[in-house]
Amino acid sequence: MSLLIKSQSSGRTMVELPAGELEYVGFTAYRLSLGETLPVAAADKELCLVLLSGRIGLKGEAPGQGAFDWDNLGDRHSVFEDKSPYAAYLPPGSQAQVTALSDVQIAVCAAPGSAQNNYGPRLIRPDSMKRSVRGKGANTRYVCDILPDSEPAHSLLVVEVRTPSGHSSSYPPHKHDTDDLPHQSFLEETYYHQVNPSQGFVFQRVYTDDRSIDQAMAVENSDLVVVPKGYHPVSVPYGYESYYLNVMAGPKRVWQFHNDPQHSWLLDL
Repeated sequence: MSLLIKSQSSGRTMVELPAGELEYVGFTAYRLSLGETLPVAAADKELCLVLLSGRIGLKGEAPGQGAFDWDNLGDRHSVFEDKSPYAAYLPPGSQAQVTALSDVQIAVCAAPGSAQNNYGPRLIRPDSMKRSVRGKGANTRYVCDILPDSEPAHSLLVVEVRTPSGHSSSYPPHKHDTDDLPHQSFLEETYYHQVNPSQGFVFQRVYTDDRSIDQAMAVENSDLVVVPKGYHPVSVPYGYESYYLNVMAGPKRVWQFHNDPQHSWLLDL
């Protein structure tokens, strides 16, 4: 099974994780034209809508939580701007409609939810998101925590990362595929990629210690990489910038990773 899901160059759906591909994580990225609407139904999942670019209105209703109506959201034209996105958390049972107020790219991230948590729908504003710099030298990258484990949700974790030209990311290689807290948590993951300029590509490898999974992929703009388990580093060729949106979920909402011991010496540089 290929872990690379290629994007579609036309149509409303840019890329979608097929149903049943992962147990915990769901993902779809859409493109909308001005005036177009997108219905969103959470069913038994919790959702995080991430506005990648453009401007939208978002309205709907959540069971027992009432209606919400958030208008004129969005102020970045590209994921490569030095800005955090607008996002929204929608609990299970929510019904919503996205209205494009410009050309829009939006991601719908999904994971198992629980109505017992009584989490209401909420707008996640850019100024509420923690931004940080990870790594050093050619391993430097820029991180924005959209829905971290410090914020309420049942199982979803969402983060976006920009990686400069010629740099590595998600590196040294790490994994989170074993339920062994506090040392490591089990979290499935998807990587939604964009590349600037858009004709570029990045490389991503997904591999396990026993090499039962070992795939190296040339990833192009708007492609999706599936990480059911294993290490998953990214390398960005000279001349291109990398963006990826990570969605993680598992039985416990904790991000605790384990570095590949063969490459952990890199942390001492």
